[in-house]
Amino acid sequence: MIVVTGATGQLGRLVVEGLLARVPAAEIAVAVRSPEKAADWAARGVDVRAVDYSRPQTLTGAFAEGDRVLLISGSEVGSRVGQHAAVVEAARAAGVALLAYTGVLGGDDAGFTLAEEHKATEAAIRASGLPFVFLRNGWYTENYTAQAAGTVERGAVLGSSGDGRVASAARRDYADAAVAVLTGQGHENAVYELSGDTAWSFSEYAAELAARSGKPVVYRDVTPEEHHEALVGAGLPEGFAGILVDVDAAIGRGELARTPGDLARLIGRPTTPLAESVRVALGA
Repeated sequence: MIVVTGATGQLGRLVVEGLLARVPAAEIAVAVRSPEKAADWAARGVDVRAVDYSRPQTLTGAFAEGDRVLLISGSEVGSRVGQHAAVVEAARAAGVALLAYTGVLGGDDAGFTLAEEHKATEAAIRASGLPFVFLRNGWYTENYTAQAAGTVERGAVLGSSGDGRVASAARRDYADAAVAVLTGQGHENAVYELSGDTAWSFSEYAAELAARSGKPVVYRDVTPEEHHEALVGAGLPEGFAGILVDVDAAIGRGELARTPGDLARLIGRPTTPLAESVRVALGA
């Protein structure tokens, strides 16, 4: 059985749909906090299991010996180490055949705050003794293009990363990589640094928005303090705003510009270009 945790999230849904295109529904299970959100899959024959990362007792029986499990990192930043550890322990106790985890580009070498919980989770997985795969996902292009229309209206992309570059890829690219690992062979104890084929700058992103929309859009590089103030002013909590500013600092250092090519090799095709993601975002 292939078991996908966090399956009703944006990445998880793409993974499950990718799996359904490759293997029978009866060979797929989803472990989700709200089973009603997976009713469409249940109707297609997918096994839906109620699991909450923050309630370890719900993990009893979630996995079985021989399962291939995808642990999609939780969304509750600051609480994820304990949540992930509970999943790892349940997988170890069950004796799963493979535990794949969606970490972050750079792994132990990543120097930004958001990476710390991923590093701790990878350490817990290694300590479990389970066969593993680390899918170290780079940035999703949708992190930016989800706000593309508003950015065009404001006429500016705001950031504090200087001329730093981002080798992002579309969320579907990362989902396809997870599907390839879960349905393929020979990935045990592999570490994949996943990123887009081409790194782009925020000036280039602004230019792409302008070209696609026909409206003027520029990149405004501001100080970290100004960036933080703007994010808080837009309604983000102080702590999360600080995390995003810290990520921009990492971008400025080149940490998210790596293009090792692992993602394209896993999915068997080029990653989705920035221009295509912008086209989709502004055409929706």
